[in-house]
Amino acid sequence: MTVSPCRSNFVVEQKDLYQFLLAVQENCLKNNCRQIVSISLPIDLVDPLIVLDKLAQANEINFYFENKGKGEAIAAIDAVKKIQIHGADRFTQAEYFIQSHLKNIITFGDKKAVFTGPHFFCYFSFFDQPHQIDYPFPAATVFLPRWQISVKNEQCILVVNTIINANFNIQLFLQKLSHKIETINSLKPYSPKIDYFPAIFTKNSIKKTEHFKHSVVSVLEKINSSRLSKIVLADVLDVNSNQNFNLFNSLNNLRKNHPNCYIFSTSNGKGQSFIGASPERLISIHNQQLITDALAGSAPRGKTPAEDAANANRLLNSEKERHEHLLVMNFITQRLTQLGLLPQVLAPRLRQLSNIQHLWTPISAIVPANVHPLKIVAQLHPTPAVAGAARDIACAEIRRYENFERGLYAAPLGWVDSQGNCEFIVGIRSALINGDRARLYAGAGIVAGSDPDREFAEIQLKLQALLKALV
Repeated sequence: MTVSPCRSNFVVEQKDLYQFLLAVQENCLKNNCRQIVSISLPIDLVDPLIVLDKLAQANEINFYFENKGKGEAIAAIDAVKKIQIHGADRFTQAEYFIQSHLKNIITFGDKKAVFTGPHFFCYFSFFDQPHQIDYPFPAATVFLPRWQISVKNEQCILVVNTIINANFNIQLFLQKLSHKIETINSLKPYSPKIDYFPAIFTKNSIKKTEHFKHSVVSVLEKINSSRLSKIVLADVLDVNSNQNFNLFNSLNNLRKNHPNCYIFSTSNGKGQSFIGASPERLISIHNQQLITDALAGSAPRGKTPAEDAANANRLLNSEKERHEHLLVMNFITQRLTQLGLLPQVLAPRLRQLSNIQHLWTPISAIVPANVHPLKIVAQLHPTPAVAGAARDIACAEIRRYENFERGLYAAPLGWVDSQGNCEFIVGIRSALINGDRARLYAGAGIVAGSDPDREFAEIQLKLQALLKALV
């Protein structure tokens, strides 16, 4: 029988880990306190999505994030520490929660490898107060997971977070950990059947076609006569299935169909999940280097290379689309500047996805150590790409025109680690899954010159991408 290097290492590490836990516990006894420990261990390569599928329990919160292009995926399962927040100061409270817990965390294991150490997973809703009383996610959730499995460049790391006190049973903990690693190692790579049996759907749009187009016409009148230069109007499609949606297969389809998007899923531990394939990064910080995306202005992909090139050319030269893009770009650079950062605007380019293409300008900056990632998230959310300009007026109008709760749609989802690294995306091209029901969300930016028929068609195009993946 061959023993993998990771497994034989664990036996050696267990002695060190035992000594480490013993020292922590002695300190807890001496000072009559509790201590969080974060243990990082290399394990055999495994697919975090399979781990999520096999280990996640329905009554626990979890988070999943994958970016195939960057060769990384991360699954966070169950919470050791969690906070749920409502109201306008949610970003400040979330930052305080993270910072105060980090002071009480001791780490064990390799600190240099990617995704080691404690990571806090966060998801925020679009508005800081929901209108719909029974919307299943709060305005903000932040949690430190019990189990975190991540892959980066074919390297796999398990992070275990646990609380130690005077009564902590070290021997029992190590047995459970060893058993968990064996379970994870036994999960074979998933080879899906080529064809799932898609669920049998009944679809109904809350906003009937004409209602949405009337909203666009009404908004265009406002744009021509007021301080509003853009508003993003979203629409939803409600889908009922003859069986419960399969989260794992749906996410697997999304990552196959959209390899250059961020695939994400978060569950509230009460049976509802929010999933999607977002093309839009809000911010990513690595070693104090920030990158954010100005992503606005879109056109469909073509059926032939010639048609595709013509669509791309039209997009690049469209005054209306470029104006919409510039609003987002200017907003982001102004907001970063207000935080004392010096944004560098990179060359504009096209972001081409499977069924749609966008104008895309990456923006970078160096983040000073005293600026927490959540301060930047709070400053940027929501960008004109998902709200409009002027932002506050646009948000008030969105509430008037949209007769559904946006919730996590078009809002920030991501993680922050102990070093100030982070990755947040914007939860667009997304769906709220509840058993055999799904609500799909998509939006379109309305500016002067927008055509109601074309905006409606753009939303249908975005909804199709998700609909095709759900099983």
